[in-house]
Amino acid sequence: MTIASGLVAACRKSGRLRSNCTVIIGRENPMPHLPVNFCSNCGAKVAYRIPPGDSIPRHLCDQCGTIHYRNPLLVIGSIPETDERVLLCRRAIEPRLGFWTLPAGFMELGETTAQGAIRETLEEANARIELDEVFTMLSVPHVDQVHLYYRAKLLDLDFSPGAESLEVALFHERDIPWNELAFRTVSATLRLYYADRRAGAYKFHADVIRLAG
Repeated sequence: MTIASGLVAACRKSGRLRSNCTVIIGRENPMPHLPVNFCSNCGAKVAYRIPPGDSIPRHLCDQCGTIHYRNPLLVIGSIPETDERVLLCRRAIEPRLGFWTLPAGFMELGETTAQGAIRETLEEANARIELDEVFTMLSVPHVDQVHLYYRAKLLDLDFSPGAESLEVALFHERDIPWNELAFRTVSATLRLYYADRRAGAYKFHADVIRLAG
């Protein structure tokens, strides 16, 4: 399934196939950041060109014919809330060590997006949540990623820093450390979250985070 078709399906499922579902799809960086040098099937050096019958350059092995497809990574997270406060984690690892973020991480094989959001929140903040609907889906093409955040309710206040967090804390909107947020997807998600809360209705948001500069 392509990003575009997945987005449309998500919008239809949520009943929100309206103007707030903005499909902006583009190929900013056709060459993967981490190229494949050798074939994992036979060990031969691979080439990078458009295979017959395709329209996009791929890493392919001329010796055994294997085509090494590369696809974007999916980052899954949550917006854990209680009493109008949102739970943030201060990162204990690079990139952006020491900066604040929503609990999130790469989706694992064999799990659903919902399972990934619950797992990441537990791993990074030892926090138990009940998921609400998907809130943002942000394509980040310059790093070959898609970031997906769920709205969520904290089930209790028994949370603590996980292995990848220096500290975790609840923040009112007025106290969010905007200048110390780790990633643009996090700041975009939080700004949309508070805007929707002031408007009295949460919507599904899909957009693109472009390379700055």
